[in-house]
Amino acid sequence: MAGHIFDRWIKTTTDADGKSVRVKTDRHGVGMRYQARYHTPDGQRKNKSFPDGQKRLAEQWLSTMQADLARGDFIDPDASRTTFQEFAEKWLANQSGDPNTRASMESQLKLHAFPRIGSRRLGSFQPSHIREFVTQLEATGMSGAYARVIFSNVRAVLSAAVEDGCLRQNPCNSRTVSPPAVGARRVVPWEPERVFGVRGAMVERFRTMVDLGAGCGLRQGEILGLAVDSIDFDSGTLHVVQQLKLSLSKAVFAPPKGGKLRDVPLPDPVAEALREHIKRFPPVEITLPWMRANGQPVTKRLIFTGPNGGHVWRTSLNEDHWKPALAKAGVIPKAKSREHAAAREHGMHALRHFYASVLLDAGESIKALAEYLGHSDPGLTLKVYAHLMPSSRERARKAIGQVLRPQDPTG
Repeated sequence: MAGHIFDRWIKTTTDADGKSVRVKTDRHGVGMRYQARYHTPDGQRKNKSFPDGQKRLAEQWLSTMQADLARGDFIDPDASRTTFQEFAEKWLANQSGDPNTRASMESQLKLHAFPRIGSRRLGSFQPSHIREFVTQLEATGMSGAYARVIFSNVRAVLSAAVEDGCLRQNPCNSRTVSPPAVGARRVVPWEPERVFGVRGAMVERFRTMVDLGAGCGLRQGEILGLAVDSIDFDSGTLHVVQQLKLSLSKAVFAPPKGGKLRDVPLPDPVAEALREHIKRFPPVEITLPWMRANGQPVTKRLIFTGPNGGHVWRTSLNEDHWKPALAKAGVIPKAKSREHAAAREHGMHALRHFYASVLLDAGESIKALAEYLGHSDPGLTLKVYAHLMPSSRERARKAIGQVLRPQDPTG
């Protein structure tokens, strides 16, 4: 929209003869003289004042703002003065989706971002500020993976600021900004003997969980949320359509991670173990909210339940059954007290790594493995498990050697 320069010191009036004349206003000589005025796309009037003698600067500034409006690059000066923390808090308050994700983001921003960049105005952000922020995160000694999560949260906030017209471009996306470094750590899958050992050490009520993790590649939450109607014994298929998770400390049913529903082949030994488990521990109807604590109640006949008939709590399973089984199988040291040491690399996720290693060793494709694991991008599967794929080096050596070997003319 059109703008103009308003002169506070001089005004134009019409004299008795009908001629236009310029006369001094009551504000002549007091304060800023020129005010550049324009209207934003939503109809709000904005302005900026300039002192006497700077009318040309006022005109240049107004021309710049009008050009930005015409290109669609307009940045509201008032909005750009909002601090990162002010914008982030408002943005978080209006986030929908998984309450756990929102709570985690809020905690990470409060602990690690607000103290470092919270007071910086959005319009002042430069790539150098983000580079400094990344350096500070890495200097704390936190894991590279966790630092990347914090960086991603900051990038999400600044992307929202760009979309809201508070910032011209996201400094996190600059070519000169690199996310926190993540140390390379290869997945080392369990040997079959370890899987059998841990399975044998698990209490009978939860023993078949090992079969589902190692034989079908299910995540822990998917195992805990497995219902009778998800098992098709006739076709040998497992329908992975839900998980049991915590939403702000309350158990809920929810879609699998990433909302990725999938069908997984059900091997005969796993099917036999499930049949036997169902006979020994009949499924129980469990009613829980869907997705969040106040979600619509959903009832499912769960395969795995606690001794008292309720659903299985993840923490209780890990501390009271999984870790003791690991210790009994010699995977981790036996605890002197009830509490075992942390064993993140030996969580139930290790069974998924075993599953992946077996399929790759058998020649299964990365694309098929990604589908069975519930990965939305086969590239992620390749990145995690590429080193487990059978090497083609020996095959290539023999093939080339055969072609280049001199042929026997008498043969």
